[in-house]
Amino acid sequence: MSAKRIRHVLLVIFIYILCLAYFFPILYMILTSFKPETQVIPPRFIFTPTLENYRQVLNPDILNYLKNSALVSVITTIACIVVGIPASYAIVFGKLKKPDNLFFWFLSTTLLPPVSVVIPVYLIARYTHLLDTRFFLVLMYSGANIPIVIWMVRSFLKDVPREILEAATIDGCSRVRSFFRIIVPLTQIGITSTALLVFIFVWNEFFFAINLTYVHAATIPVYMASYMTQEGLFWAKLSAISTVTVLPPLVLGWIAHKSLVRGLTLGAVKG
Repeated sequence: MSAKRIRHVLLVIFIYILCLAYFFPILYMILTSFKPETQVIPPRFIFTPTLENYRQVLNPDILNYLKNSALVSVITTIACIVVGIPASYAIVFGKLKKPDNLFFWFLSTTLLPPVSVVIPVYLIARYTHLLDTRFFLVLMYSGANIPIVIWMVRSFLKDVPREILEAATIDGCSRVRSFFRIIVPLTQIGITSTALLVFIFVWNEFFFAINLTYVHAATIPVYMASYMTQEGLFWAKLSAISTVTVLPPLVLGWIAHKSLVRGLTLGAVKG
């Protein structure tokens, strides 16, 4: 066996070990979800499988939490895309005096720690009677994720040649029509990957959900927290509900993984 072949085999083995190490927490979570509560601690790989944890967490109450998470995630994703893409278009192709300053202002809002605004946000929700409502969650998550959409979509739009838009203008195409007929199709992959990331961010968000909801608008991460009680942590049940929670983003990511990878790498290298 040549030295080149040996290096290739060692590299492949290293990559598989790295992938296994990265995936191990998820694998252990899935295995723990099938363990009886008494066999979770100390950790062991030989146990008696059971579905009792799933029977307890998949009760009728979970449907309301799943519905809230799905509605809030989908509506927020649509709102962020509808607002964020035209804003990115205006920053890149508009006639703004200092578009970079505006872009960095949007980007700087993502650096604010959520804990620093939770009290004023809570008071606003309380005095506007929007506490524990899906509408207020959509407003909060939209405001938090629109800068991310602007940030990502801007990088895709900057790779669109201006000559295409100039040619469309010469042919009599309006700015609105060129936006929908040229810009959106050319950046479709980037938009898809951005929408998927926003959906995952909103689906997994816990901090504002636990502080701004109680019963009516509580999302699935809030339901997970209900298994962290004063009596202790029910690790097996937490693993079961965590496995159920990660399934929708995991399935969406698997379906759209090609678009996600192409979208995230689009524009990374310019020729």
